[in-house]
Amino acid sequence: MSRSGSSKRSAKPSKPSYILDDQIGFILRQVWQRHAVIFGREIGINVTSTQWAALSKLAETGPCSQNLLGRLTSMDVATIKGVIDRLTARGLTETCRDPDDGRRLLVSLTRLGQQMAEKAAPNAAVITKETLAPLDANERETLMALLSKLR
Repeated sequence: MSRSGSSKRSAKPSKPSYILDDQIGFILRQVWQRHAVIFGREIGINVTSTQWAALSKLAETGPCSQNLLGRLTSMDVATIKGVIDRLTARGLTETCRDPDDGRRLLVSLTRLGQQMAEKAAPNAAVITKETLAPLDANERETLMALLSKLR
Protein backbone atom coordinates (compact mmCIF):
# COMPACT_ATOMS: atom_id res chain seq x y z
CA MET A 1 0.00 0.00 0.00
CA SER A 2 1.28 3.42 -0.75
CA ARG A 3 1.97 5.98 1.93
CA SER A 4 -0.71 8.32 0.61
CA GLY A 5 -3.35 5.57 0.88
CA SER A 6 -2.58 4.86 4.54
CA SER A 7 -2.50 8.53 5.51
CA LYS A 8 -5.95 9.08 4.02
CA ARG A 9 -7.39 6.28 6.16
CA SER A 10 -5.87 7.58 9.37
CA ALA A 11 -7.15 11.14 8.91
CA LYS A 12 -10.11 11.95 11.13
CA PRO A 13 -13.30 12.70 9.27
CA SER A 14 -14.58 16.21 9.75
CA LYS A 15 -17.60 16.69 12.00
CA PRO A 16 -20.84 16.65 9.99
CA SER A 17 -22.58 20.00 9.77
CA TYR A 18 -25.89 18.46 10.85
CA ILE A 19 -26.13 16.13 13.86
CA LEU A 20 -29.60 14.62 14.16
CA ASP A 21 -29.32 14.02 17.90
CA ASP A 22 -28.83 17.78 18.44
CA GLN A 23 -32.00 18.84 16.58
CA ILE A 24 -35.07 20.09 18.44
CA GLY A 25 -37.52 18.25 16.18
CA PHE A 26 -35.78 14.94 16.74
CA ILE A 27 -35.63 15.45 20.49
CA LEU A 28 -39.29 16.51 20.63
CA ARG A 29 -40.28 13.42 18.62
CA GLN A 30 -38.41 11.17 21.05
CA VAL A 31 -40.07 12.88 24.01
CA TRP A 32 -43.46 12.58 22.28
CA GLN A 33 -42.89 8.85 21.70
CA ARG A 34 -42.11 8.37 25.39
CA HIS A 35 -45.17 10.40 26.35
CA ALA A 36 -47.39 8.39 23.95
CA VAL A 37 -46.29 5.14 25.60
CA ILE A 38 -47.14 6.57 29.02
CA PHE A 39 -50.48 7.87 27.69
CA GLY A 40 -51.44 4.50 26.24
CA ARG A 41 -50.57 2.71 29.45
CA GLU A 42 -52.17 5.15 31.91
CA ILE A 43 -55.20 6.88 30.35
CA GLY A 44 -57.53 4.08 31.48
CA ILE A 45 -60.10 4.51 28.71
CA ASN A 46 -60.07 3.50 25.07
CA VAL A 47 -59.26 6.82 23.37
CA THR A 48 -56.45 8.28 21.32
CA SER A 49 -54.59 11.37 22.49
CA THR A 50 -56.51 13.55 20.00
CA GLN A 51 -59.82 12.09 21.18
CA TRP A 52 -58.79 12.76 24.76
CA ALA A 53 -57.90 16.35 23.85
CA ALA A 54 -61.40 16.87 22.43
CA LEU A 55 -63.13 15.19 25.38
CA SER A 56 -61.15 17.07 27.99
CA LYS A 57 -61.54 20.42 26.23
CA LEU A 58 -65.31 19.93 25.94
CA ALA A 59 -65.43 19.03 29.65
CA GLU A 60 -63.50 22.23 30.34
CA THR A 61 -65.40 24.64 28.06
CA GLY A 62 -68.80 23.09 27.53
CA PRO A 63 -70.50 23.01 24.11
CA CYS A 64 -68.75 24.82 21.29
CA SER A 65 -68.57 24.75 17.52
CA GLN A 66 -66.46 22.07 15.90
CA ASN A 67 -64.34 24.81 14.33
CA LEU A 68 -63.62 26.43 17.70
CA LEU A 69 -62.92 23.05 19.28
CA GLY A 70 -60.39 22.37 16.53
CA ARG A 71 -58.65 25.67 17.25
CA LEU A 72 -58.69 25.09 21.00
CA THR A 73 -57.11 21.64 20.57
CA SER A 74 -54.72 22.61 17.75
CA MET A 75 -56.35 20.29 15.21
CA ASP A 76 -57.01 21.13 11.60
CA VAL A 77 -60.55 20.97 10.17
CA ALA A 78 -60.22 17.44 8.77
CA THR A 79 -58.68 16.04 11.96
CA ILE A 80 -61.23 17.51 14.37
CA LYS A 81 -64.08 16.36 12.11
CA GLY A 82 -62.75 12.80 12.17
CA VAL A 83 -62.23 12.91 15.93
CA ILE A 84 -65.77 14.16 16.56
CA ASP A 85 -67.27 11.67 14.08
CA ARG A 86 -65.56 8.81 15.95
CA LEU A 87 -66.52 10.14 19.38
CA THR A 88 -70.13 10.63 18.25
CA ALA A 89 -70.26 7.10 16.82
CA ARG A 90 -69.23 5.85 20.28
CA GLY A 91 -71.92 7.92 21.98
CA LEU A 92 -69.45 10.25 23.71
CA THR A 93 -70.31 13.48 21.89
CA GLU A 94 -73.36 14.85 20.14
CA THR A 95 -74.17 17.83 17.98
CA CYS A 96 -77.10 20.21 17.95
CA ARG A 97 -77.94 23.48 16.22
CA ASP A 98 -76.63 26.62 17.89
CA PRO A 99 -79.70 28.51 19.17
CA ASP A 100 -77.95 31.81 18.34
CA ASP A 101 -76.93 30.79 14.81
CA GLY A 102 -78.90 28.01 13.13
CA ARG A 103 -76.13 27.53 10.54
CA ARG A 104 -73.67 26.42 13.22
CA LEU A 105 -73.53 23.06 14.97
CA LEU A 106 -72.45 22.86 18.57
CA VAL A 107 -70.53 19.84 19.83
CA SER A 108 -71.08 18.71 23.39
CA LEU A 109 -70.37 15.75 25.59
CA THR A 110 -73.08 13.20 26.18
CA ARG A 111 -73.62 11.97 29.72
CA LEU A 112 -71.39 8.98 28.87
CA GLY A 113 -68.75 11.33 27.43
CA GLN A 114 -68.84 13.47 30.57
CA GLN A 115 -68.47 10.38 32.76
CA MET A 116 -65.56 9.14 30.66
CA ALA A 117 -63.83 12.54 30.84
CA GLU A 118 -64.27 12.65 34.61
CA LYS A 119 -62.99 9.08 34.98
CA ALA A 120 -59.86 9.72 32.89
CA ALA A 121 -58.95 13.19 34.19
CA PRO A 122 -56.96 11.91 37.21
CA ASN A 123 -55.15 9.45 34.93
CA ALA A 124 -54.30 12.28 32.54
CA ALA A 125 -52.75 14.21 35.44
CA VAL A 126 -50.65 11.11 36.26
CA ILE A 127 -49.53 10.97 32.62
CA THR A 128 -48.25 14.53 32.79
CA LYS A 129 -46.56 13.87 36.11
CA GLU A 130 -44.85 10.71 34.81
CA THR A 131 -43.79 12.38 31.55
CA LEU A 132 -42.11 15.16 33.55
CA ALA A 133 -40.79 12.86 36.32
CA PRO A 134 -37.11 13.03 35.26
CA LEU A 135 -37.17 16.78 35.98
CA ASP A 136 -37.19 18.54 39.34
CA ALA A 137 -39.89 21.12 40.12
CA ASN A 138 -37.87 24.09 38.84
CA GLU A 139 -36.95 22.26 35.64
CA ARG A 140 -40.60 21.32 35.02
CA GLU A 141 -41.66 24.93 35.45
CA THR A 142 -38.88 26.15 33.16
CA LEU A 143 -39.62 23.53 30.50
CA MET A 144 -43.33 24.36 30.44
CA ALA A 145 -42.58 28.09 30.23
CA LEU A 146 -40.10 27.61 27.40
CA LEU A 147 -42.37 25.25 25.45
CA SER A 148 -45.25 27.71 25.85
CA LYS A 149 -43.08 30.41 24.25
CA LEU A 150 -42.54 28.11 21.25
CA ARG A 151 -46.28 27.54 20.59
